[in-house]
Amino acid sequence: MKNWVRFFHVLSILAVIVSLNSCSGKSAKSGKSAKKVRIAFVTNQIASFWNISKVGCQDASKDFDVIVDVKMPAQATAVEQKRIVEDLLANGVQAIAISPIDAVNQKDEINKWASQVPLITHDSDAPGTDRLLYIGMDNYKAGRDCGKLIKQALPEGGNVILAIGRLEQDNAKRRRQGVIDELLDRSQDASRFDPVDNKIEGEKYTILATLTDQGDPDVAKRKAADAITTYQEANAMVGLFAYNPPAILQALKQASKLEKIKVIGFDEDDETLQGIKDGTVVGTIVQNPYEYGYRSVEALTEILKGNKPKETFIDIEARTITKDNVDKFWDDLKAKMGG
Repeated sequence: MKNWVRFFHVLSILAVIVSLNSCSGKSAKSGKSAKKVRIAFVTNQIASFWNISKVGCQDASKDFDVIVDVKMPAQATAVEQKRIVEDLLANGVQAIAISPIDAVNQKDEINKWASQVPLITHDSDAPGTDRLLYIGMDNYKAGRDCGKLIKQALPEGGNVILAIGRLEQDNAKRRRQGVIDELLDRSQDASRFDPVDNKIEGEKYTILATLTDQGDPDVAKRKAADAITTYQEANAMVGLFAYNPPAILQALKQASKLEKIKVIGFDEDDETLQGIKDGTVVGTIVQNPYEYGYRSVEALTEILKGNKPKETFIDIEARTITKDNVDKFWDDLKAKMGG
Protein backbone atom coordinates (compact mmCIF):
# COMPACT_ATOMS: atom_id res chain seq x y z
CA MET A 1 0.00 0.00 0.00
CA LYS A 2 2.82 2.39 0.93
CA ASN A 3 4.45 1.71 -2.41
CA TRP A 4 1.25 2.72 -4.24
CA VAL A 5 1.03 5.93 -2.19
CA ARG A 6 4.63 6.77 -3.06
CA PHE A 7 3.91 5.97 -6.75
CA PHE A 8 0.94 8.35 -6.90
CA HIS A 9 2.95 10.98 -4.99
CA VAL A 10 5.73 10.78 -7.58
CA LEU A 11 3.15 11.02 -10.42
CA SER A 12 1.70 14.16 -8.81
CA ILE A 13 5.13 15.78 -8.59
CA LEU A 14 5.85 14.91 -12.23
CA ALA A 15 2.51 16.39 -13.30
CA VAL A 16 3.34 19.66 -11.52
CA ILE A 17 6.78 19.79 -13.18
CA VAL A 18 5.28 19.17 -16.64
CA SER A 19 2.66 21.84 -15.97
CA LEU A 20 5.30 24.37 -14.89
CA ASN A 21 7.47 23.61 -17.91
CA SER A 22 4.46 24.05 -20.19
CA CYS A 23 3.62 27.42 -18.66
CA SER A 24 7.25 28.46 -18.87
CA GLY A 25 7.32 27.51 -22.57
CA LYS A 26 4.19 29.52 -23.28
CA SER A 27 5.65 32.48 -21.43
CA ALA A 28 8.85 32.26 -23.43
CA LYS A 29 6.91 32.07 -26.66
CA SER A 30 4.69 35.01 -25.79
CA GLY A 31 7.75 36.91 -24.62
CA LYS A 32 9.43 36.23 -27.94
CA SER A 33 6.32 37.40 -29.80
CA ALA A 34 6.16 40.56 -27.71
CA LYS A 35 9.75 41.38 -28.69
CA LYS A 36 9.16 41.08 -32.44
CA VAL A 37 10.45 44.01 -34.42
CA ARG A 38 7.67 46.35 -35.57
CA ILE A 39 8.08 48.17 -38.88
CA ALA A 40 5.76 50.64 -40.64
CA PHE A 41 5.25 50.97 -44.40
CA VAL A 42 3.50 54.27 -45.15
CA THR A 43 2.13 55.06 -48.62
CA ASN A 44 1.03 58.38 -50.14
CA GLN A 45 -2.65 57.41 -50.62
CA ILE A 46 -5.04 54.48 -51.10
CA ALA A 47 -4.57 52.84 -54.52
CA SER A 48 -4.49 49.43 -56.20
CA PHE A 49 -0.76 50.01 -56.72
CA TRP A 50 -0.23 49.96 -52.97
CA ASN A 51 -2.20 46.75 -52.51
CA ILE A 52 0.60 45.04 -54.43
CA SER A 53 3.17 46.58 -52.08
CA LYS A 54 1.13 45.34 -49.13
CA VAL A 55 1.49 41.74 -50.33
CA GLY A 56 5.26 42.28 -50.56
CA CYS A 57 5.25 43.58 -46.98
CA GLN A 58 3.21 40.62 -45.76
CA ASP A 59 5.52 38.10 -47.42
CA ALA A 60 8.58 39.86 -45.97
CA SER A 61 7.03 39.94 -42.49
CA LYS A 62 6.85 36.12 -42.59
CA ASP A 63 10.32 35.66 -44.06
CA PHE A 64 12.02 37.99 -41.56
CA ASP A 65 9.73 37.26 -38.58
CA VAL A 66 8.72 40.89 -37.98
CA ILE A 67 5.46 42.78 -37.59
CA VAL A 68 4.63 45.17 -40.45
CA ASP A 69 1.98 47.91 -40.27
CA VAL A 70 0.93 49.06 -43.74
CA LYS A 71 -0.70 52.49 -43.57
CA MET A 72 -2.43 54.19 -46.53
CA PRO A 73 -3.62 57.79 -45.97
CA ALA A 74 -7.34 58.12 -46.67
CA GLN A 75 -6.57 61.66 -47.80
CA ALA A 76 -3.51 62.18 -49.97
CA THR A 77 -2.06 65.04 -47.92
CA ALA A 78 1.14 65.68 -46.00
CA VAL A 79 -1.02 66.53 -42.96
CA GLU A 80 -2.58 63.06 -42.99
CA GLN A 81 0.83 61.43 -43.45
CA LYS A 82 2.15 63.35 -40.45
CA ARG A 83 -0.77 62.20 -38.30
CA ILE A 84 -0.19 58.58 -39.28
CA VAL A 85 3.56 58.66 -38.66
CA GLU A 86 3.31 60.41 -35.31
CA ASP A 87 0.64 57.93 -34.20
CA LEU A 88 2.93 55.05 -35.20
CA LEU A 89 5.86 56.55 -33.27
CA ALA A 90 3.69 57.10 -30.20
CA ASN A 91 2.70 53.43 -30.34
CA GLY A 92 6.25 52.11 -30.47
CA VAL A 93 7.04 51.48 -34.12
CA GLN A 94 10.79 50.85 -34.49
CA ALA A 95 11.43 51.75 -38.14
CA ILE A 96 9.59 53.50 -40.98
CA ALA A 97 9.50 53.28 -44.77
CA ILE A 98 7.56 56.17 -46.33
CA SER A 99 6.61 57.57 -49.73
CA PRO A 100 6.62 61.33 -49.05
CA ILE A 101 3.77 63.36 -50.50
CA ASP A 102 5.60 66.70 -50.43
CA ALA A 103 9.26 66.00 -49.73
CA VAL A 104 10.41 69.62 -49.88
CA ASN A 105 7.90 70.91 -47.35
CA GLN A 106 8.12 67.73 -45.25
CA LYS A 107 11.90 67.98 -44.85
CA ASP A 108 11.88 69.09 -41.20
CA GLU A 109 9.33 66.45 -40.26
CA ILE A 110 11.21 63.69 -42.09
CA ASN A 111 14.44 64.69 -40.33
CA LYS A 112 12.62 64.72 -36.98
CA TRP A 113 11.21 61.23 -37.56
CA ALA A 114 14.61 60.00 -38.78
CA SER A 115 16.18 61.19 -35.52
CA GLN A 116 13.82 58.92 -33.59
CA VAL A 117 13.84 55.70 -35.64
CA PRO A 118 15.57 54.41 -38.80
CA LEU A 119 13.71 55.89 -41.77
CA ILE A 120 13.90 55.10 -45.47
CA THR A 121 11.90 56.28 -48.48
CA HIS A 122 10.27 54.16 -51.16
CA ASP A 123 8.54 54.95 -54.47
CA SER A 124 9.23 58.69 -54.10
CA ASP A 125 12.44 59.99 -52.55
CA ALA A 126 13.17 62.90 -50.22
CA PRO A 127 16.57 64.18 -51.40
CA GLY A 128 18.48 66.29 -48.89
CA THR A 129 16.85 64.73 -45.82
CA ASP A 130 18.26 62.35 -43.22
CA ARG A 131 16.58 59.30 -44.72
CA LEU A 132 19.00 56.37 -44.82
CA LEU A 133 18.00 54.84 -48.14
CA TYR A 134 15.68 55.20 -51.12
CA ILE A 135 14.09 52.10 -52.65
CA GLY A 136 12.45 52.68 -56.01
CA MET A 137 13.17 53.36 -59.62
CA ASP A 138 14.86 56.17 -61.51
CA ASN A 139 11.68 58.14 -62.25
CA TYR A 140 13.32 60.43 -64.78
CA LYS A 141 14.56 57.46 -66.81
CA ALA A 142 11.14 55.80 -66.51
CA GLY A 143 9.55 59.01 -67.78
CA ARG A 144 11.84 58.92 -70.80
CA ASP A 145 10.80 55.29 -71.39
CA CYS A 146 7.19 56.47 -71.35
CA GLY A 147 8.13 59.15 -73.89
CA LYS A 148 9.48 56.42 -76.15
CA LEU A 149 6.10 54.67 -76.02
CA ILE A 150 4.45 57.93 -77.11
CA LYS A 151 6.88 58.17 -80.02
CA GLN A 152 5.97 54.64 -81.06
CA ALA A 153 2.27 55.51 -80.89
CA LEU A 154 2.74 58.78 -82.83
CA PRO A 155 5.84 58.31 -85.00
CA GLU A 156 5.01 61.38 -87.11
CA GLY A 157 4.56 63.59 -84.04
CA GLY A 158 1.45 64.97 -82.40
CA ASN A 159 -0.24 66.77 -79.52
CA VAL A 160 -0.06 65.22 -76.07
CA ILE A 161 -1.92 65.72 -72.79
CA LEU A 162 -0.24 64.55 -69.55
CA ALA A 163 -2.18 63.60 -66.41
CA ILE A 164 -0.60 63.11 -63.00
CA GLY A 165 -1.57 63.28 -59.34
CA ARG A 166 0.55 66.07 -57.93
CA LEU A 167 3.86 67.69 -58.78
CA GLU A 168 4.96 68.22 -55.17
CA GLN A 169 6.23 64.63 -55.14
CA ASP A 170 9.81 64.06 -56.24
CA ASN A 171 8.85 61.04 -58.36
CA ALA A 172 6.06 62.94 -60.13
CA LYS A 173 8.29 65.87 -61.09
CA ARG A 174 11.02 63.61 -62.46
CA ARG A 175 8.61 61.29 -64.26
CA ARG A 176 6.81 64.12 -66.06
CA GLN A 177 10.10 65.82 -66.97
CA GLY A 178 11.45 62.58 -68.41
CA VAL A 179 8.46 62.34 -70.75
CA ILE A 180 8.85 65.95 -71.88
CA ASP A 181 12.60 65.74 -72.42
CA GLU A 182 12.25 62.54 -74.44
CA LEU A 183 9.56 64.01 -76.70
CA LEU A 184 11.62 67.16 -77.27
CA ASP A 185 14.83 65.12 -77.83
CA ARG A 186 16.65 66.98 -75.08
CA SER A 187 19.79 65.92 -73.26
CA GLN A 188 19.55 64.06 -69.95
CA ASP A 189 18.85 66.45 -67.08
CA ALA A 190 16.68 65.25 -64.20
CA SER A 191 16.88 68.66 -62.49
CA ARG A 192 15.13 70.43 -65.37
CA PHE A 193 11.52 71.52 -64.75
CA ASP A 194 9.08 72.87 -67.32
CA PRO A 195 6.24 74.95 -65.85
CA VAL A 196 2.70 73.65 -66.24
CA ASP A 197 1.01 76.90 -67.26
CA ASN A 198 1.82 76.98 -70.97
CA LYS A 199 2.11 74.64 -73.93
CA ILE A 200 5.52 73.04 -74.38
CA GLU A 201 6.38 72.85 -78.05
CA GLY A 202 9.06 70.82 -79.81
CA GLU A 203 9.79 70.12 -83.46
CA LYS A 204 7.39 67.15 -83.66
CA TYR A 205 5.54 66.99 -80.35
CA THR A 206 3.58 69.51 -78.31
CA ILE A 207 2.54 69.01 -74.70
CA LEU A 208 -0.82 70.75 -74.62
CA ALA A 209 -1.38 70.56 -70.86
CA THR A 210 -0.47 68.81 -67.63
CA LEU A 211 -3.57 67.86 -65.62
CA THR A 212 -3.14 67.46 -61.85
CA ASP A 213 -5.74 65.93 -59.53
CA GLN A 214 -4.10 65.73 -56.07
CA GLY A 215 -4.53 61.96 -55.94
CA ASP A 216 -8.29 61.91 -56.50
CA PRO A 217 -9.44 59.47 -59.24
CA ASP A 218 -12.80 61.24 -59.60
CA VAL A 219 -11.07 64.57 -60.19
CA ALA A 220 -8.73 62.82 -62.63
CA LYS A 221 -11.68 61.54 -64.65
CA ARG A 222 -13.42 64.92 -64.65
CA LYS A 223 -10.29 66.76 -65.74
CA ALA A 224 -9.64 64.20 -68.47
CA ALA A 225 -13.19 64.70 -69.77
CA ASP A 226 -12.78 68.48 -69.74
CA ALA A 227 -9.44 68.23 -71.55
CA ILE A 228 -10.96 66.07 -74.32
CA THR A 229 -13.47 68.86 -74.97
CA THR A 230 -10.96 71.72 -74.59
CA TYR A 231 -8.15 70.25 -76.67
CA GLN A 232 -9.81 68.93 -79.80
CA GLU A 233 -6.39 68.68 -81.44
CA ALA A 234 -5.11 66.11 -78.92
CA ASN A 235 -3.64 62.91 -80.39
CA ALA A 236 -2.56 61.17 -77.17
CA MET A 237 -3.30 61.21 -73.46
CA VAL A 238 -0.74 59.93 -70.96
CA GLY A 239 -1.62 58.85 -67.40
CA LEU A 240 1.42 59.01 -65.12
CA PHE A 241 -0.09 57.71 -61.86
CA ALA A 242 -1.74 54.29 -61.55
CA TYR A 243 -5.34 55.54 -61.53
CA ASN A 244 -4.82 58.06 -64.38
CA PRO A 245 -5.00 55.64 -67.34
CA PRO A 246 -8.32 54.12 -66.16
CA ALA A 247 -9.71 57.64 -65.62
CA ILE A 248 -8.63 58.61 -69.14
CA LEU A 249 -10.14 55.46 -70.64
CA GLN A 250 -13.47 56.12 -68.94
CA ALA A 251 -13.51 59.73 -70.12
CA LEU A 252 -12.64 58.76 -73.71
CA LYS A 253 -15.30 56.05 -73.74
CA GLN A 254 -17.95 58.53 -72.62
CA ALA A 255 -16.82 60.95 -75.34
CA SER A 256 -16.79 58.16 -77.97
CA LYS A 257 -13.12 58.88 -78.69
CA LEU A 258 -11.47 55.62 -77.57
CA GLU A 259 -10.32 54.86 -81.08
CA LYS A 260 -9.29 58.42 -81.93
CA ILE A 261 -6.89 59.32 -79.12
CA LYS A 262 -3.94 57.13 -78.15
CA VAL A 263 -3.60 56.20 -74.47
CA ILE A 264 -0.24 55.56 -72.85
CA GLY A 265 -0.10 54.52 -69.21
CA PHE A 266 2.00 54.14 -66.12
CA ASP A 267 1.77 51.36 -63.53
CA GLU A 268 -0.22 48.14 -63.60
CA ASP A 269 -3.86 48.82 -62.81
CA ASP A 270 -6.11 46.01 -64.10
CA GLU A 271 -8.00 48.39 -66.40
CA THR A 272 -4.73 49.56 -67.94
CA LEU A 273 -3.52 46.01 -68.55
CA GLN A 274 -6.89 44.99 -69.98
CA GLY A 275 -6.72 48.05 -72.22
CA ILE A 276 -3.39 46.84 -73.60
CA LYS A 277 -4.95 43.44 -74.34
CA ASP A 278 -7.98 45.11 -75.97
CA GLY A 279 -5.88 47.54 -77.99
CA THR A 280 -7.22 50.70 -76.34
CA VAL A 281 -3.92 51.32 -74.51
CA VAL A 282 -0.60 51.41 -76.39
CA GLY A 283 1.46 50.33 -73.40
CA THR A 284 2.44 51.15 -69.85
CA ILE A 285 5.60 51.65 -67.82
CA VAL A 286 5.43 49.52 -64.71
CA GLN A 287 7.26 49.72 -61.44
CA ASN A 288 7.56 46.81 -59.04
CA PRO A 289 5.48 47.75 -56.00
CA TYR A 290 5.73 44.21 -54.62
CA GLU A 291 9.50 44.68 -54.37
CA TYR A 292 9.06 48.13 -52.83
CA GLY A 293 7.20 46.50 -49.96
CA TYR A 294 9.39 43.43 -49.63
CA ARG A 295 12.74 45.21 -49.95
CA SER A 296 11.71 47.99 -47.55
CA VAL A 297 10.96 45.48 -44.80
CA GLU A 298 14.15 43.57 -45.57
CA ALA A 299 16.30 46.71 -45.47
CA LEU A 300 14.81 48.03 -42.24
CA THR A 301 15.17 44.64 -40.56
CA GLU A 302 18.89 44.65 -41.41
CA ILE A 303 19.31 48.26 -40.26
CA LEU A 304 17.69 47.42 -36.91
CA LYS A 305 20.22 44.60 -36.53
CA GLY A 306 22.97 47.20 -36.85
CA ASN A 307 23.81 46.52 -40.49
CA LYS A 308 23.99 49.92 -42.16
CA PRO A 309 23.07 50.04 -45.85
CA LYS A 310 26.06 50.02 -48.19
CA GLU A 311 24.21 52.22 -50.67
CA THR A 312 21.66 55.00 -50.50
CA PHE A 313 19.63 53.94 -53.56
CA ILE A 314 18.28 50.49 -54.39
CA ASP A 315 17.20 50.69 -58.02
CA ILE A 316 14.12 48.62 -58.86
CA GLU A 317 14.12 49.09 -62.62
CA ALA A 318 10.99 50.03 -64.54
CA ARG A 319 9.70 47.81 -67.34
CA THR A 320 7.79 48.54 -70.53
CA ILE A 321 4.61 46.47 -70.99
CA THR A 322 2.94 46.21 -74.40
CA LYS A 323 0.72 43.67 -76.13
CA ASP A 324 3.77 41.42 -76.67
CA ASN A 325 4.41 40.77 -72.97
CA VAL A 326 1.24 41.82 -71.13
CA ASP A 327 -0.07 38.26 -70.61
CA LYS A 328 3.13 37.00 -69.06
CA PHE A 329 3.43 40.08 -66.85
CA TRP A 330 -0.21 39.94 -65.72
CA ASP A 331 -0.02 36.21 -64.94
CA ASP A 332 3.02 36.82 -62.74
CA LEU A 333 1.27 39.72 -61.00
CA LYS A 334 -1.83 37.62 -60.31
CA ALA A 335 0.34 34.86 -58.86
CA LYS A 336 1.96 37.32 -56.46
CA MET A 337 -1.47 38.63 -55.45
CA GLY A 338 -2.75 35.11 -54.87
CA GLY A 339 -5.20 35.30 -57.75
